[in-house]
Amino acid sequence: MTNGKTSSDVAHVLELDRDVADLGRVRRWTEAALSGIHQDELVDVLLVVTELVSNVYDHARFPARLRLRKSGEPCIVKIAVEDASPLAPALQPSSSDSVRGRGLVLVNQLAKQWGVVQRTLGKSVWALIPCPRTH
Repeated sequence: MTNGKTSSDVAHVLELDRDVADLGRVRRWTEAALSGIHQDELVDVLLVVTELVSNVYDHARFPARLRLRKSGEPCIVKIAVEDASPLAPALQPSSSDSVRGRGLVLVNQLAKQWGVVQRTLGKSVWALIPCPRTH
């Protein structure tokens, strides 16, 4: 984990392990990195992080990393998951009997905005979660 700070925000970076999808560890790391966020917003952040990181393990290529940045006023958490695959995720309709495929539907519902940025090697899938209430 690498932390960088600027005057208006705090950034956290977690390199994702290519061998094992330890989503519990990713969620604990996210909670620790964003300890000042109200529980209601933290739940939304954790759901979005889980879905975006799961997509890396299911569909992407390594190396991969999770970036979190919490801005000051107004409080916004930016979640970005970077990986080496050039293929952008697609928002797909899900049916009530489908077991998988709801990840981006959840991200779309919970995030104020989300999108994909193509990079020289791969892409970054990002989402913004407002966090107006803090501890």
